[in-house]
Amino acid sequence: MKYLMLVYGNQEKWDAIPADQWPEAIAKQEAFNTRYRETGELIGAYGLADAVMARLVRRDGGASAVTDGPYLETKEYIASLYLLDVDSQERAEQIAADMPWADETPVEVWPVLHESA
Repeated sequence: MKYLMLVYGNQEKWDAIPADQWPEAIAKQEAFNTRYRETGELIGAYGLADAVMARLVRRDGGASAVTDGPYLETKEYIASLYLLDVDSQERAEQIAADMPWADETPVEVWPVLHESA
């Protein structure tokens, strides 16, 4: 079954990490990604841009409109997402607990109920 893992953050949080600690943090995350990609359990890992780069798309009367919000009122937003294919929710939770970012921020685990491929 597939599971989605979400890591939340914001620019203020990322800016609080000293610049000299970023290479080690990225290396740890890449090691995590490689380890679970090699087991076949990690299908994909994606880091998202800052919220100022996101756009909201609507369609009204057949015409599309693209704006820079409004979004949900929240301090943090989805910073990264990971798609897993594992045997159980327990295994997805084990992998989430192994993620280096789990030291800094909680990792959400969501079962994927429907898939269109």
